[in-house]
Amino acid sequence: MTAILTQQMHVRDEICNVGKSLFDRGLAPGSSGNLSVRLDDGTLLVTPTNSCLGELDPEQLTHITAEGVVLSGPVPTKEAGLHQCIYCQRESAGAIVHLHSTHSVAVSILPDLPPEDLLPPLTAYYVMRVGKLPLVPYYPPGDPALFAVVEAKAKSYHAMLLSNHGPVVAGKSLKDAQYATEELEETAKLYLLLSDRNPRVLTPGQVDHLRNR
Repeated sequence: MTAILTQQMHVRDEICNVGKSLFDRGLAPGSSGNLSVRLDDGTLLVTPTNSCLGELDPEQLTHITAEGVVLSGPVPTKEAGLHQCIYCQRESAGAIVHLHSTHSVAVSILPDLPPEDLLPPLTAYYVMRVGKLPLVPYYPPGDPALFAVVEAKAKSYHAMLLSNHGPVVAGKSLKDAQYATEELEETAKLYLLLSDRNPRVLTPGQVDHLRNR
């Protein structure tokens, strides 16, 4: 068995395990959300269209080229282009998580938040795992215009919040992307809980220290 086939088998299982974990904890209700991993040969494994992340089958994930050509498996998520456009701008990205998680979506709908950095630095782990979080204007899911805007922002950001839609986060590995997405969701929850309480945020000096570690 070749190295790439061995990697595929491992990654297929990992995608299903992560998907079930996200679904079981209410972060990916229904058939929402999609996951992808970039393999060593540059091709991608992505979740299929209209699939529930809690019920993924390792043999029924979709294998596509970096350009989106299906190599095997069912029809990929209609948001596969969202993943492709981030990979093409971020060489370090090994995986991407896109969810419709409740608190992050709620923040994406709020008016008057700074569009280049939506959430304040409430915790150290948010700063280290997410950093700055820009808002992407609303486009329908799967719209090529959305992919173009995300591609432009991916040059500077590994995490973004799609307006009235949800977070999309790239990481060096699927676990990295998962943990950063979960940190984003928890910080969005904290922000909504504390927004009328004048919370004490980390100082610029504390933020700089964390980012330079």
